[in-house]
Amino acid sequence: MPVRNRLAEMHPEITAWRRDLHENPELMYDLPRTSKIVADKLTAFGCDEVVPGIGISGVVGVIHGRKTGSGKVLAFRADMDALPIHEASGVDYASKTPGKMHACGHDGHTAILLGAAKYLAETRNFDGTVVLVFQPAEEGGAGGKAMVDDGLMDRWGVQEVYGLHNMPGFEVGQFAIREGALLASADEFEITVTGKGGHAAMPHETVDTTLVASHIVVALQSIVARNIDPLGNVVVTVGAFHTDSVASNVIAHEVVMKGTVRTLDPDLRNLAQERIEGLVPLTAQAYGGTAVVDYQRGYPVTVNHPEQTAFAADCAEEVAGSVIRDVKPVMPAEDFAFMLEARPGAYIFMGNGDTPMCHHPAYNFDDNAIPAGCSWFVTLAERRMPLTA
Repeated sequence: MPVRNRLAEMHPEITAWRRDLHENPELMYDLPRTSKIVADKLTAFGCDEVVPGIGISGVVGVIHGRKTGSGKVLAFRADMDALPIHEASGVDYASKTPGKMHACGHDGHTAILLGAAKYLAETRNFDGTVVLVFQPAEEGGAGGKAMVDDGLMDRWGVQEVYGLHNMPGFEVGQFAIREGALLASADEFEITVTGKGGHAAMPHETVDTTLVASHIVVALQSIVARNIDPLGNVVVTVGAFHTDSVASNVIAHEVVMKGTVRTLDPDLRNLAQERIEGLVPLTAQAYGGTAVVDYQRGYPVTVNHPEQTAFAADCAEEVAGSVIRDVKPVMPAEDFAFMLEARPGAYIFMGNGDTPMCHHPAYNFDDNAIPAGCSWFVTLAERRMPLTA
C-alpha cells in the first residue's frame, strides 16, 4: 500500500508547516518558537497528553489507540534543531535569521512527525499507545540523551523507538536501512603539546613543539594503519593545529591540536581511545616535550536492533514498494543512538533526491518526501499494534 490518501490530502498543509519552520530556525536547546508550535499543534490535534520541557526543551505527545488492551507503547522521534550555517539555498522561504539554517532537514522531520500525529489522532486505528518525541539539540548537544535522562522511556513505558533521517543521493521517498551499526560514534580529543620556545635561528636551544606535534599527527594515523583490523572502520582526524606564535622566526612554546575519532564498533572505539591516550605522551617524550590528551566521548554508535529493523523495513516496503535492506553504514554520528541504547528500535534513511548533502549551505529538504515519511510512521503504529475484532 502506498501513501495514505488522507496524508496525500494533508501534504500542502504539512509542507506549509515545514517551510515556516525552515524560515525560522533555532539552535540546540534554544527552541522557544519551534517547541511552542509543536506543542500547540499536538494539543490542537487532540493528543491525549502534551508535555513540553522534557530534556530541557523537548516536547512529548501521547496518542492512545481505539483500544489499549495490547499494552504496547511505541515511540516515534523527530529532531527539531537547526545549524549555525549561513543559508545559500535560494528558496523563497529561506532562513530569516542570518547564521542559522535548517541545513540537515530537521524541519522536514518535525513536519513529518506532526503530520503523522494529526493522522493518528484522527483515526486511532491501533491497539496501544504512540509516544511522539520531538527532540532538541541533535546537532552536537546530545538532546536524545537529555530526553532519556529526563525519564522519557520510563515515564511513558516506551517499549520500542523508531526514527528517520532524510538522505540526499537516494531517490525521493526511497527507504534504506540495515541491521546493526548504521552510523558511527563520534568522540573528540584535544592535545596540548608543551616544549621550550625560542628563536628560529637557535633550534638547538629549544624543544620545537611544532616538530613534536607533527610527529604526533603522523603517529595517530598509525593507530588505524597498524592497530585496527583492516576490515574494521575507524577514522582518526586532526582537524585543528594551532601554535602559540604566528611569527615566522619563532619556535612555538605550545601547540594545541583538536580532532575526532569515528568508528562503527564499540570495541574499536575503546581501543582507539586507549591507543591515543598511550601513544601521544610517549611520542612527545621521545622528542623532549610533553603532551596532555583531553579525550571526550560523544555520540555512541547507532545500532539498529534485528527484529525492529526487519519490521521497519517491511513497513517501508509497504509504503514505497521497495526498500534497501542492507545499505552501507556511514560515518556521521546521530544521537538517536542514545535512545536505541535505552530501548530496542530502528533508524531508517529516506531519500531526499539529488540535492546537496546535509550541512551544506545550499541544502534543502524535498517536500515531496513528506507523504512517504508520514505514511511510514503511521504504518509502524497500525501494523505493530493492529486492531482486532
